[in-house]
Amino acid sequence: MTRLSVEMLAADAPEPITSAGHAQLGIAVLAGIAVIVLLITKFKLHAFLSLTIGSLALGAIAGAPLDKVLTSFSTGLGTTVAGVGVLIALGAILGKMLADSGGADQIVDTILEKAGGRSMPWAMVLIASVIGLPLFFEVGIVLLIPVVLMVAKRGNYSLMRIGIPALAGLSVMHGLVPPHPGPLVAIDAVGADLGVTLALGVLVAIPTVIIAGPVFSKYAARWVDVPVPEKMIPQRPSEELDRRPGFGATLFTVLLPVILMLAKALVDIVVDDPENPAQRVFDVIGAPLIALLASVLVGIFTLLRPAGFSKERLSPLVEKSLMPIAGILLIVGAGGGFKQTLIDTGVGRMVLDVSKDWAIPALLLAWLIAVVIRLATGSATVATVSAAGLVAPLAADMSTTHAALLVLAIGAGSLFFSHVNDAGFWLVKEYFGLSVGQNIKTWSVMETIISVVAGGLVLLLSLVI
Repeated sequence: MTRLSVEMLAADAPEPITSAGHAQLGIAVLAGIAVIVLLITKFKLHAFLSLTIGSLALGAIAGAPLDKVLTSFSTGLGTTVAGVGVLIALGAILGKMLADSGGADQIVDTILEKAGGRSMPWAMVLIASVIGLPLFFEVGIVLLIPVVLMVAKRGNYSLMRIGIPALAGLSVMHGLVPPHPGPLVAIDAVGADLGVTLALGVLVAIPTVIIAGPVFSKYAARWVDVPVPEKMIPQRPSEELDRRPGFGATLFTVLLPVILMLAKALVDIVVDDPENPAQRVFDVIGAPLIALLASVLVGIFTLLRPAGFSKERLSPLVEKSLMPIAGILLIVGAGGGFKQTLIDTGVGRMVLDVSKDWAIPALLLAWLIAVVIRLATGSATVATVSAAGLVAPLAADMSTTHAALLVLAIGAGSLFFSHVNDAGFWLVKEYFGLSVGQNIKTWSVMETIISVVAGGLVLLLSLVI
């Protein structure tokens, strides 16, 4: 076996990796990812267990002592959960408050009252984008599907003309805009600035969602014309409430974390003095944890109290919001462990060394790696955390803006062509009553458009900023 100097796992100045070492590390990476893909797709093992076993396989094939591999994996898992786990939990609480209080329905109904005719697909994009900011993709679908189905039924609209814009808005938010788990993990892995990533993510998201949503829905409606599956119209949460929070207060609560994080990024750019009192204040209130915590606390008064929730209902609501994210936290944590194993075994250095001889931009390389893992595993989150671990060393010499663009390139690649190994594929298929072929023509093509358009915009931005 080629000597890889396994002391890379601990040494401060590891010796250069030889070409033979590169080959062994390359085989280790491919084998580790293959194990993960096989366990997820063939044996239907949970992504947390698959990532854990794949990390151990990677370290073993790379020639590293397993005790060191375990240390790397545990360190990466702990660091990732510490940095991202609290944010995911706060986002889940805010999303639950928004849903149970009827605030989400209030936003939906208010916007729909102002829309009609040709503007309806654009209204659906707006609704999905606003609702999608604090909610996980699957939760957003469950909330919006009743609206999509009712609007299509009552307004006699094509289901695809209404549904595709809503799905596009949710998917773009999920892949490109923090505080969603994927972007947060990538930001943590590559050391990007969250505020800058958020600002650039919104900038990329707007044209992307327009093209993949209202524009593409015209063609999707022609390709697939299906009736609204009335049996799939579930009860909306607010139908059991006597009153709901106001539109303005709900919108303010949802957008508060975004406003605070963008304000921090703006002050950092304008002031650019770490000792300035104003910048220090905004560094605190614009930190993701404080921004999301503030939104949750504000939501108690703007969402729950107007809906008639007593203080006794707050604790059970928080408990119910945290239970569904246990699996997500474990997957994200294991992804962080896999990333750290990649770095500590020298794979990060290998990617850096090898990529220097390639005539391919780092952003395009990150997008391609995420695409391959997405196609293989079906999971956007697994694709994001794995790709971020592989390309993280490339961000070492990047500017703040280019590190943020690297995160967005990974996020864009992670959305490429959802198909039969993606849980989201089946969720959309069943809710809309589509065949597999119809779902590929609509949902899968829409996801591909999002990935390609967002990836292209990221590359264009890298040329001008």
